[in-house]
This record gives sequence, C-alpha cells and structure tokens, in this order.
Amino acid sequence: MNPIKTAFSPRRQRMFWVILSILLQLGLVLVVLFFFNQYFVYFYWFSILVSVAVALHISTRNTKLAYKVAWIIPILLVPVVGGILYIFLGGGRKLNFQRGDAQRTYRKQLTPGLDNLDLLRYGPDAAQQALYLQNAGLCPAYSNTETQYFSSGKAFFPVFLEELRKAQRYIFLEYFIIADGSMWRDILAILEEKVAQGVEIRVIYDGIGSAGTLDEDYEETLEEMGIHCRPFHPFLPILSIHQNNRDHRKLCVIDGVTGFVSGLNIADEYIDRLNRFGYWKDNALLLRGEAVWSLTVFFLTMWDDHHTRSDYDRFRPRELPDLENVRGVVAPYADTPFPEDTICADLHLQMITKAKSYLFLTTPYLVLDETLFSALCTAARSGVDVRVMTPHIPDKKTVFAVTQSNYPALLEAGVRIFEFTPGFLHSKTVVADDLYASVGSCNLDYRSFYLQFENGVWLCGTDSVEAVRDDFLETIPLCQEITLEDCRTQRPLKRLLTSLYRLFSPLF
Repeated sequence: MNPIKTAFSPRRQRMFWVILSILLQLGLVLVVLFFFNQYFVYFYWFSILVSVAVALHISTRNTKLAYKVAWIIPILLVPVVGGILYIFLGGGRKLNFQRGDAQRTYRKQLTPGLDNLDLLRYGPDAAQQALYLQNAGLCPAYSNTETQYFSSGKAFFPVFLEELRKAQRYIFLEYFIIADGSMWRDILAILEEKVAQGVEIRVIYDGIGSAGTLDEDYEETLEEMGIHCRPFHPFLPILSIHQNNRDHRKLCVIDGVTGFVSGLNIADEYIDRLNRFGYWKDNALLLRGEAVWSLTVFFLTMWDDHHTRSDYDRFRPRELPDLENVRGVVAPYADTPFPEDTICADLHLQMITKAKSYLFLTTPYLVLDETLFSALCTAARSGVDVRVMTPHIPDKKTVFAVTQSNYPALLEAGVRIFEFTPGFLHSKTVVADDLYASVGSCNLDYRSFYLQFENGVWLCGTDSVEAVRDDFLETIPLCQEITLEDCRTQRPLKRLLTSLYRLFSPLF
C-alpha cells in the first residue's frame, strides 16, 4: 500500500481535523483568559464556587465512592478548570438516550417464559441470578435455545459467514467497531447478495469506536448499497459528556432465529488477519432458538432511539427450528450507562459471591470498584478457586498499569492471576462451578459497568458453560502466572505512577 496515500487517507484527515478542532477549543479558552487577565481574580473565585458546588453535587450522587473521589480530588486541586470539566465530561447532563421508551418496549416484548420452579431446579443461587436479570433488567431466561461457544475469532468467523448466507428475511448487526478491512469486506459481500435477494439489512456502529476505521459519511455508502445504517452518536469534536457514553455492544441477529454475541468487533485483528499485539485471543457465542428474540429487541430499541418505532411483530420469527438435546437456560441481557441500570456489575457481583468451588474470569482490563474487588478477595479467602486471566501484551499501557496495580491485594487474598503471553487477551467471560457462565461485551472496568451500553448472555446448565471452563483451562499453559514476588520487583517510580493511575482509574 502506498504510504503517502495511507498517511492522507480520508479517515486520517478526519482524525486530524477532529484533534485540531479540540485543540482550537482549548486554545480559545487560553486566549480568553489572557485578554481578560485583569478580571482573572473574579473568574478564579467564580471557578472556586463552581468547583465546590460540583464537588458537593458529586458527593450526593448515587454512584461508586471511587468514582466520586477520582473526580473530587482534581476538582479541588485545580478548581479553575476542574468543576467546569466535570460539567462537560463527568456527568453534568442526562444521557441522550430514551431509557423510558426502551423499558416500555422490554416490558411489552420480553415476557417471562419460565417461572420460579423452572429456575429453582438449577439451585437457589442460579435462580436468584436469573430472577435478577428478569426483574431488574427486564431480561427473561429461555429454555428452548441451543448454544455454541467459540474460543477464538478464527473459529467463529466461518460459522458466522455461513449463518449470514442462510438469512431469508433480515440481518441486524450492532458493533462498537467496524473497520474497513478484509473481515468487513467478506461480510459486506454477503450483505450485498442478501440485499439483492430482498433481505433487509440494518447496521449500527459506534460513532467514536469506528471514527478512525470508517469514513465520516460511511453510512451514506451503505445506504447506497441498500443497507440501512445508523451510527450511534456520531463523533463531534466538542467537549461533551455524550461522547463518553458509547455503544460497546456486539451482537448479530439473523431472522430472529440465530444470533451471535461476543467480545469481537468487526476488524481484521479479531480473527488474526492482522497482527497488532501478537495473537488476538477472543471468543463468541452462537444462539439458536427462543432467546434470540431478546437480541432482536435489544437491537431494535437501539435502532429506534430518537426515531420512528419499528413494527416488532414484523421481525418475530415465523417458526423456530426443532432443537434436540437442549438443556439448561439462557438469558441474554443488556445494560445502559444510566445510574439506575447496573445490570452487568450486579450480575458479576452475584456470580462472584455465589461461587462455591471455582470462579474463572477473563478480561482485557481489570479496573475494579471497591465492591467487586472486595467480593473477589472474600471469595478467595473463603476457599473458592478464584483465577483471573488478563493480557500480558497490553493495547493501552495506562489501563494495563491500573490492571497490574490490583494484583498485589488480590494475590494476598488468594486470587491466582495469569497473563496471556502470546498476545492480547480480549475475551470477557465468567464461569463458576460448572453451573453458570457469562459471555459478552462487558470488561471488568468502570467504563463497561457504568459508562457504556453493553450486552451479554448468562448461561446456566448448558453445554457452553463447560466449553467456557475448558477454554480457560486450556489457555492457562499459554500464560505466565503472576506472583507477589513479581509485583514487589517493580521499580519505586513505577509503583508510584501505578498508585496514581489506580486513584484516577474510574475516569479511564
């Protein structure tokens, strides 16, 4: 590829203008301060009052203590800009998402199909988790659904393409990142064929997640192909809280019968066609049957946000396949950044506290709040075999430093930590006691738990639970187990920086 053409590609030009625009905004503030420096004392005391008011407001918010502290400290240390920055970036305005409409749709379209007796057969702890998703998240559990777990993007992709080829009515795709590469081109070739056959295609990608991978007007390109597209919150080069709440979900729905959830985005590195950080370890889950309707509703509520509501009945499956030897229950779930919705965090907390024998977790980022951190330590001290797998080769060095800062206290409590050495670990799974597991888009960090739209599938008693467990155990030989001695050999300056990173980790 021509390096000059690459350097001045439309996407690189777009990122250049975005960065330039933000720098101009910051420069304008400095210019105003310079020319009106004789009024600086008034501006200073005004900023002090704003910062104190904002700090008091943060202290009363219904959010995690660590998140409050991470904002209050810089606000009080740098009051001239701290309070104003929080108003723009930290939570001063309501999210630009119609939560009430989405919840009304969930209540109407996602009616519980299983009762308490159906769930109690798997034990009271599993039933409690399913009932939590049903009551708090409006996400019911289903029984007539088969699942297939994929331990890598390379294993997942051929099956994904084959299922797309089978589509007869519609295909829905919702991904944080879509990158213009060979993976997307393989998918796009099938989508174009399906459009010609009369299949309806709808695509959602995140405006920031895909800002550097797609052209600014890419939705128009898709529309010209007959593919309907709605970028989620297109990126605007302005300081705004809305830029912080992203659609991090990763799901696909085919005819309301077959669905996929995963940690995978649509980009070449996720299926190992591009080497960015060594081998890219990821996963995916196929659903076929009743539970796919939940994925359909999740997609449509996002698609309908601030638009005309879709006719949901038109997308109901005409018939479901005959499934043999299906066991267990499946509960797809979705989460939002609203303070009232902490589905992912609460589900993880329940899975951790209810584990009796073992608890295995994989995550690319380990940035825990005080509740989940304490729960992991308590589980390990209670004799549960708690193991956490993280990357050895990071994609974000600052977040990796925060991840490693959690190691010493976890190790002292008895948690075993493994770093995946061949490359980057991007899968997000939890599995416990050979009974229940979760696969989805949610990382173990503040951003996934409290700032982003996420989705996943809770599994109980299915064959895929054991597949998730086996994937974890088979990956351990490829990992380096971290010890307390490894943590103590860090240089003092690195330990100091790591402590600072951890203090402000809720802002990452």
